Amino acid sequence: MYKLVLVRHGESQWNKENRFTGWQDVDLAESGLLEAKSAGLALKQNGYQFDIAFTSVLKRAIRTCWIVLDEMNLLWIPVEKSWRLNERHYGSLQGLNKTETAARHGEDQVKIWRRSYDTPPPPMSKDDPNHPCHDKRYNDIPQNELPSCEALKDTSQRFMPFWATTILPEIKKNKKVLIVAHGNSLRALVQYLEKLTPEQIMEINIPTGVPLVYDLDANLNIISKKFIGDPDTVKRAMEAVANQGKSK
Repeated sequence: MYKLVLVRHGESQWNKENRFTGWQDVDLAESGLLEAKSAGLALKQNGYQFDIAFTSVLKRAIRTCWIVLDEMNLLWIPVEKSWRLNERHYGSLQGLNKTETAARHGEDQVKIWRRSYDTPPPPMSKDDPNHPCHDKRYNDIPQNELPSCEALKDTSQRFMPFWATTILPEIKKNKKVLIVAHGNSLRALVQYLEKLTPEQIMEINIPTGVPLVYDLDANLNIISKKFIGDPDTVKRAMEAVANQGKSK
């Protein structure tokens, strides 16, 4: 049996302001720092250990990973960062308030942009200084692989090969793996593990800073799945994520 732990980064400043964040490198809010600390303490108190961790190249995920491992006295383990674990790129929506965008374009359209499997948001111009082609952390990535916007399908297509070639081999060595990433990169993995349809994954909401634990058999079939945390708190956090795209 394999065990895999996923953590969505703690609440960022733009999460708090209900903005589309995507690849913008926004740091954790004070509440997010506390969520990350609580996640690490919960994992420690429940007896979890890790041999290796994976995270994105965005500071809200990196900092969450650090805090979780610090609380567990595991800062010494290897941590591999990859742009393939980045959040979904929200194109020209990045920085916009979700509630205001829903009021302007309608809740149904915003839900499609936020949750649709294969409908991307409007693209970001490559002339925009916030486009990843202008960010030196992506200098080694071929320009044609850097997104101007992404649907969940696109996020999955860049993340799942990394899962197959880099993360999964560590799991199959019986290493205890922690992945600290983002709502949509983790939803891509959840869709794969749970064999969800595009329609089903649309309804999945992953709360910030709450560890999600999968027990998997030798064929990666799910034996059990659980959040580490108070059930009522987890439920409220998931509902809050679902309500972010509503007009009021």
